Amino acid sequence: MKRISILGATGSIGQNTIDLIDRATQTYEVVALSGGRNVAQLADDARRLRAEVAVTAHDELLPELRDLLEGSGVEAAAGTTALIEAARRPADWVMSAIVGAAGLAPGLAALQQGATLALANKESMVCAGPLVMATAQAHGGSVLPVDSEHSAVFQALIGEDIASVERVIITASGGAFRDWPEERLAEATPEQAATHPNWDMGQRITIDSASMFNKALEVIETKEFFGIDPEKVEVVVHPESMIHALVGFNDGALMAHVGAPDMRHAIGFALHYPERRPLPVERLDLLKLGSFTFREACERRWPALRLAREVMRTGGLAGAVFNAAKERALDGFIERRIGFTRMAGVVEEVLERVSSQSGLIRAEITLDNVQNADHLARKAADEIMAGS
Repeated sequence: MKRISILGATGSIGQNTIDLIDRATQTYEVVALSGGRNVAQLADDARRLRAEVAVTAHDELLPELRDLLEGSGVEAAAGTTALIEAARRPADWVMSAIVGAAGLAPGLAALQQGATLALANKESMVCAGPLVMATAQAHGGSVLPVDSEHSAVFQALIGEDIASVERVIITASGGAFRDWPEERLAEATPEQAATHPNWDMGQRITIDSASMFNKALEVIETKEFFGIDPEKVEVVVHPESMIHALVGFNDGALMAHVGAPDMRHAIGFALHYPERRPLPVERLDLLKLGSFTFREACERRWPALRLAREVMRTGGLAGAVFNAAKERALDGFIERRIGFTRMAGVVEEVLERVSSQSGLIRAEITLDNVQNADHLARKAADEIMAGS
């Protein structure tokens, strides 16, 4: 049986992973599940899947989790240290679906015990791509992409020489405001931004889709994951969300990955790799679809894309600063302290402020240095928003 752990089990990626596991429980042995505040869901999944341990990120919720797991034989734990210890438990395959920079340390811990890391936590590659890949190589682990775009690129590159790639095109739905006039964006509310036209995702990633910060992170991740030159990574708006990415080769051919907007495609591919197995996803009827459409991903309308390119040019710890500033700006928008269009301005100001600190951006990419850059960027973002 394949031993698996799911870090971020109560989120949308985690729940989709559990859906696939539930369909073949005889094939998998669940080691660890982790979650946030939804301890009822965490406990229910841990009982049903007979996990060894269930971990909540919040220490104060440990008594509740213990009560919910009483008599089940599932160990209950809480906090950052417990999460990392759970990630270190021997497993063959670990889903990394914790949202934000918090997913980096547990993901590294999983790789250090030689697991295959199914990476849905794009922030790990944005903040510390070289560290993630080096850790996998040093400990005999491997990293498989679970973002739909990067899974699509990965699949298109199977059997191909990376040197023959001329371009990588990742698609964006455009999010909740893709059809809004640009002048209306400043008045957008968190509730409006959190409603996605195509995908069923959590609040934060859905708002990031509307602002295109999610796509900005994916542009950086493409460069880090595949070693693609930044100028070869393109973004187009594709409202139907059926083409997840395209790879262009030096003979002029484009290889596209097409499928329904269902994260179980990418999760299932990573779960079963290198095999392909049947998945409970929609089969497309091309005659009913009729056509695909594409639009320009305008960097004036979505400045997050411009900032991502600046981060790639800067390199070093700029990705960690960018991500931390984005997370705090998103907090500010959700809490109604800043407006929708102000988020990009906050991130840009943080990049300028932190980048001016001698030696910080160029410091070695270690976990300690990433966490230090993250702390400084969050502090700067809070100061900037306080003065907005």
